[in-house]
Amino acid sequence: MQISEALASELIATAHELADVARVATLSYFRSRDLAAETKEIERFDPVTAADRLSEERMREVLARRRPQDGILGEEFGARAGSTGLTWVLDPIDGTRGYLSGTPTWGVLISVRDAERVLYGIIDQPYIGERFEGGLGRALTKGPMGEVPLGVRSARPLAQSILFSTFPEVGTSEEGAAFRRVASGAKLVRYGTDCYAYALIAAGQIDLVIEAGLQAYDVQAPIAVIEAAGGIVTDWQGRPALEGGRILAAASRELHAEALALLNG
Repeated sequence: MQISEALASELIATAHELADVARVATLSYFRSRDLAAETKEIERFDPVTAADRLSEERMREVLARRRPQDGILGEEFGARAGSTGLTWVLDPIDGTRGYLSGTPTWGVLISVRDAERVLYGIIDQPYIGERFEGGLGRALTKGPMGEVPLGVRSARPLAQSILFSTFPEVGTSEEGAAFRRVASGAKLVRYGTDCYAYALIAAGQIDLVIEAGLQAYDVQAPIAVIEAAGGIVTDWQGRPALEGGRILAAASRELHAEALALLNG
């Protein structure tokens, strides 16, 4: 889809309004004592809270006013078809486990896509006050240190790289074994920052994120931000990863190729 300058400006402005209302909604519950959480799954704790629902409700209200003909895919309230060829993909709280625990690195993920690609995305960190955006000619972060252009780190081998993943288990036993093949060769491995790790690739702080079992709303905003910063995001076979699944995000194509070879044994 061809995006005019006027439409690009409108999409960017809409995305920032979505992030603004989600900040207010999520911070209204953050670090509340005894915040109730339900689990979406039986075999493992996959929480959802009133904050998740309120955040998405507020974002949908903005879209109903500003972009009523666009489609929506949200984590909590599902999909709504549109007629413009554009779909907003919303994760109202990425990292609800961290949110419940009071840690500050959970975020809100907002992106807009057409039938083929993600056009623009925001990774917003409400409590920290950082906002990372990429696509439609933009690649920057705004926060306590002001406005800074995004850009990945220079290419380096795995042995000199910093690798992140949300969970040490990664996924199935087979996926975990594949992850450990990469992790054993990295300079430093860290866990637990959810979407913030993807923002750190775009900001030039780390080199790799490897995860499994993700959904479309988990990855589309990070894809937009990382690609705008000069990085690469694919699945574990090097294919497009718009629908989630197994994710490999890297600061350089050389490092991506090195990690890909290890993931596939």
